[in-house]
Amino acid sequence: MVQLPLVVTARVDLGLLLLSLLAFWTRLGLLGYPNAVVFDEVYYGQFVSLYMKRIFFIDDSGPALGHMILAFGAYLGGFDGNFMWNRIGAEYPCSVSVWSLRLFPAVCGALCVPLGYCVLVELGFSHVSALGASLLLLLDNGLIVQSRFMLLESVVIFFIMLAFFSYLRFHNAPTSSSVRYCWLLLSGTSCSAAVGVKYMGVFSYLLLVGVASLHTWKLIGDRTVSALCVFVQCVCRGVCLCVVPVLLYVFWFYVHLSLLHRSGPHDQLMSPAFQASLEGGLSRITRGQPLEVAYGSQVTLRSSASQPIPCWLHSHKANYPIRYESGRGSSHQQQVTCYPFKDVNNWWIVKNPDRADLVAASPPRAVRHGDIVQLFHGMTSRFLNSHDVAAPVSPHAQEVSGYIDFNVSMPAQNLWRVDIVNREAESEVWKTILSEVRLVHVNTSAVLKLSGTSLPDWGFRQMEVVAEKMLKGPSSSVTWTVEEHRYGTSEEQKDREVELHSPTHIDVDRKISFWAKFVEVQWRMLMVKQEDSEHKYSSTPLEWITMETNIAYWLHPSTNAQIHLIGNPVSWGVANLSLLAYHLLAAVYLLRRRRGIRDIPDAAWERFVSLGQVCVGGWLVNFVPFVLMDKSLFLYHYLPALVFLHLLSAALLEHTHTHLLSKDTHRRVLCACACAALACVLLCYYLFRPLTFGSPELSANQLRALKWRNSWDILYRRR
Repeated sequence: MVQLPLVVTARVDLGLLLLSLLAFWTRLGLLGYPNAVVFDEVYYGQFVSLYMKRIFFIDDSGPALGHMILAFGAYLGGFDGNFMWNRIGAEYPCSVSVWSLRLFPAVCGALCVPLGYCVLVELGFSHVSALGASLLLLLDNGLIVQSRFMLLESVVIFFIMLAFFSYLRFHNAPTSSSVRYCWLLLSGTSCSAAVGVKYMGVFSYLLLVGVASLHTWKLIGDRTVSALCVFVQCVCRGVCLCVVPVLLYVFWFYVHLSLLHRSGPHDQLMSPAFQASLEGGLSRITRGQPLEVAYGSQVTLRSSASQPIPCWLHSHKANYPIRYESGRGSSHQQQVTCYPFKDVNNWWIVKNPDRADLVAASPPRAVRHGDIVQLFHGMTSRFLNSHDVAAPVSPHAQEVSGYIDFNVSMPAQNLWRVDIVNREAESEVWKTILSEVRLVHVNTSAVLKLSGTSLPDWGFRQMEVVAEKMLKGPSSSVTWTVEEHRYGTSEEQKDREVELHSPTHIDVDRKISFWAKFVEVQWRMLMVKQEDSEHKYSSTPLEWITMETNIAYWLHPSTNAQIHLIGNPVSWGVANLSLLAYHLLAAVYLLRRRRGIRDIPDAAWERFVSLGQVCVGGWLVNFVPFVLMDKSLFLYHYLPALVFLHLLSAALLEHTHTHLLSKDTHRRVLCACACAALACVLLCYYLFRPLTFGSPELSANQLRALKWRNSWDILYRRR
């Protein structure tokens, strides 16, 4: 029988609870202010609007999960996507719930504070040190600013911190506890989420896997643990930290591609097969086309290398100049180019060399891998030709032309062999959209190729098409895909021109598999990069450490109210000193241990090493990659690395107090210095609070007083 009354006993860490409440207050308080687009909200907001309208997009700077999180917040607020994200400072209309747009980044930013506390406790340090680290996170003006807007840095920091906390909780839990594997699974899930929000999360993920590998290696060498137990633990760690993150990463994109099923502005980045799978756009043109290319087919051929701007094999009634500016001669035959617009001159007819007719038979005779064909230009009646004449801009390659018989010793060489690159069998049929083909010139064995350079004015600045024997460029530059296709029915030229001008489609769907779409999206995100132009607020990693830079996020249109991404100068300075101190201390310890001198107990040494693996390692993997990157960088890229230094600062202070200072007087002096530094951190937070929250408004003199570095771009209006 159950005895009454029922009693529940709970242990509550009041310090952690108070810190959490303060974190939510600083991150979520007045979250709707300012009621205007702030800095990179103009970038992420465009993707949120596309999500609301289920329109496909691709973002080369980050994977899908981060956009889904922001879009979910917008969905909760009833946002319909109808807002023009065209400039920073644009006012949000009353129909847009600004609070919901910024909700999830703010919640994640607030949760980073108690997570920092928990990570330091799991590393074996005292609750006092954990409290100090959490205060540094709580009072960092830069972290607060980045958390209060529709941005993703706070989200990726949250998942990184959660991953490390969960793994350390698993590592410290008793071996007999089955609940510990739930923590391990949560760690793997968080790693996948971090990578799914921003690709920079992969470096933290690799660090965690490295730490877990060291722990596993020690476990394997522990003779007190049975072989079966070691095997089970290794399998569990491998599944939770390697298999689960990969599966979840794929799942994020499954949801992403399932939701975004409509055609949009980014379609041109994708292959014709991908485009045809989306509602609208290319699918409206290609729907119901014949699948198999046959003799007599009328086709447009898109270059697989024409990214990010697509282009199609093209010809027109203009010839190559008799002589180029360099003095080289040409064949003076009809130009063949790659044209980046839909045009009737993109249509070619696949002709059987053994027959004179240009229409498809009934039933059509399919073209297969290895077949010899001629390509007949529908509007000008010229055959696609190549010969031993240097190309106009790429003289190492052969010229490609529309053959004209000038009654000179230059016979037609217009036979091409169809080589299906992605064939599954030697008898593979040439298929619309699905097949990637190389067109090999029979006489010279050169391959039809997009050279990647533009023709001069006489070629209307269209892309040069050549035939090249020794292929030096990427394989995609020599493959072509049939995008639009129909079976020709007109033999006469006038009738054929009318036919080529007329649209054709039937309501029939054609889909490609999720895996094909997933692989293509990954490839495009890696290979297709937006132009990287210099930005006013771009900076270098060294400027982050020295606090030489800031970013003006928002400026009121008529007053001095403004918001800046500026870190807390005191806590950032302490973080830099802590990083330097740890390296010096580690070097001294290693040298003395090499001499057989043990300055600290083995347990303290293990804790010191673990601190370096997590905190110093976390700083390195989130900072060094940016040093090696050749792209525009911004101050907010430093924030994930900075979080680990805040944890290091408090932990190193405890290590110094416990193991390096033996006299009570010295320890009291250290505590007094720590309290003074914390007071300075609080003072700096208060001084820079108007630039963090955008209120209260400051005068020009007050703003000038906050410009502690000459390189800071703080704006003010004189009155």
